[in-house]
Amino acid sequence: MKPLYALLEPLEIENILGSDRIDIVSLTADSRKVEPGTLFVAVRGVNVDGHTFIDAAVQKGATAVVCEELPAMTSTGVTYIVVPSSAIALGYLASQWWDNPSRKLKLVGVTGTNGKTTTATLIYEMARLMGYKAGLLSTVANYIETERIPADHTTPDPLTLNELLHRMVEAGCDYAAMEVSSHAADQHRIAGLEFAGGIFTNLTRDHLDYHKTVDAYLKAKKSFFDMLPPTAFALTNADDSTGEVMLQNTRARKYSYSLHGDADFTGRIVESRLDGTLLSLNGLEVELLFTGRFNAYNLTAVYGASVLLGWNRDEVLVNMSRLVPVAGRFQAFHSPKGYTAIVDYAHTPDAVVNVIAAIREVIGRDGEIITVVGAGGNRDKGKRPIMAREAASRSQRVILTSDNPRFEQPEDIIRDMEAGLDEEMRRRTLHITDRREAIRTAAALASPGSVILIAGKGHEDYQEIAGVKHHFDDREVVMEIINEDSTTLNPKL
Repeated sequence: MKPLYALLEPLEIENILGSDRIDIVSLTADSRKVEPGTLFVAVRGVNVDGHTFIDAAVQKGATAVVCEELPAMTSTGVTYIVVPSSAIALGYLASQWWDNPSRKLKLVGVTGTNGKTTTATLIYEMARLMGYKAGLLSTVANYIETERIPADHTTPDPLTLNELLHRMVEAGCDYAAMEVSSHAADQHRIAGLEFAGGIFTNLTRDHLDYHKTVDAYLKAKKSFFDMLPPTAFALTNADDSTGEVMLQNTRARKYSYSLHGDADFTGRIVESRLDGTLLSLNGLEVELLFTGRFNAYNLTAVYGASVLLGWNRDEVLVNMSRLVPVAGRFQAFHSPKGYTAIVDYAHTPDAVVNVIAAIREVIGRDGEIITVVGAGGNRDKGKRPIMAREAASRSQRVILTSDNPRFEQPEDIIRDMEAGLDEEMRRRTLHITDRREAIRTAAALASPGSVILIAGKGHEDYQEIAGVKHHFDDREVVMEIINEDSTTLNPKL
C-alpha cells in the first residue's frame, strides 16, 4: 500500500479531480486485474485503448484513474489524474511502486537490430565473472542471479520490468543488463528507469510491420539514448552509418567502438575459426569462444561497457576468454560425418548476411554452405524476398522452409521469399515446408567439410502455427540427426 500523492511525485500532471490523499493497494493497466483500492492507468495501446475500460475499472473498485482525458461521466469518490501520456506515466508509476529499483543497481541497456541478446547476456555474464551479483532481461530469458524466469517479450511491460528489477535488488544484485527493443522505446515501457549506460549495436531493416518506415524505427532506437542521464555512458558502433545519429541529442558521456577505424574501443580480428576467434582489443590479444565479425562487434562492445563500468581492464580481458556463446547464437554442432551444423537466430537480411559471412571467413570462398531459412508470418513482408536473395547469393544450396507462420500459410510466406530469387538461384533452392524435413534434407546433402546454417529460430523451442505454439527446437533436431550419424558410422554403439 502506498499513498497516491507519493506515487504521483514524478508525473507531469495537467489536472487532478478528487483527492490525492488516499492509499493505493495495487497498480495496473489491465482492467481485469482491478480490485478495491486500485490505481488504474488507462493506456492507449496499439490495438486497445485503456480509456474505454475506465468505467469497468471503477465498477470493480478502482479508487484512482490516470488518463489522458476525463471520461464523459466521472464517479464520486474516485480520483482522476489527467496526464499528457498515460504510457509514460505508467513507467514512472511502476518505478515508484517498486521503490525505483533501477536507481539501486547499475542498469545497462542494449538496443539495435542485431546483437542485443548476445551483448546484454555477455555483460550479465561478465559481471558475474567479475565477482558481482547480476540480473538479465533478454529475449531468451530473464535471470535474477542464477534464477531463470521465462521471457514473453524482449522488453517486458513497465510493471513486470520494475518488479523484476526490484527482485534483483532484493537478491543483492549490483548490476543488470537488458535488451531495449524498438517497440519498448516507442511504447515508453522504459520510462522512469535510470540507466548507468546504453549501447547501440547496429541498425538494419526490421519490424517495419510496426514502425512502417526505417526512419521511424531509427527514431525509436534513438529515443533510448535521448533519455539517458548525464551520469550514464552512451556507447555506439562507429562503423554503423547510424551510430553517430544515436548520440546527437544524448546528455550521456559519449564513447564509440569499431573494428575498422579509430574509436575509444577497437577490436581487430587476428584469426577466425568455427570454434573461436583471436581478437585484439585495444591492442591486447584475447582468445574467444566466438566466431564471426558480428560477434567481434558484440565482444568489443562488451569490453567497452566493462571498462566504462569501472571494472579492471586486465581482469576484464581474462574473463572475456571465459565467456561462452549464447544459446542459439552461432551454436555449432559437429557431425561424425564431417559436416558442421550451425543454429542461429538470424531473422533479418543483415543478420543472414553476417552469419554467412562469418562462416565464409573460416571455410573460404569455395567451401560449401547449405542454408535452411524461413520467415515469420504476420511480420514485415518486405524483408522476405531480401532474406532469400541474400541467403541464395552467399550459399551453394538453400532450402526455404517454415519459421513461425503464425496466422499465415507457410507456402504463401515461402512464395514471398522465392520472389527475390533469379533463375540461377532458383535452380539451387529447394522448397520444403516441413522444417524438420528441411533440416534433415540439408544434412543428407552435406559432404565432409560442408557447413549447414539453420537460420531464424535460434534459441526458440516452438513453432507458432495458427495461434498455437508447438514444441520445436532446431537444436534438438540437429542432435537427433548427429546421433543417427554416429549410429550409422558405429552400428555397435
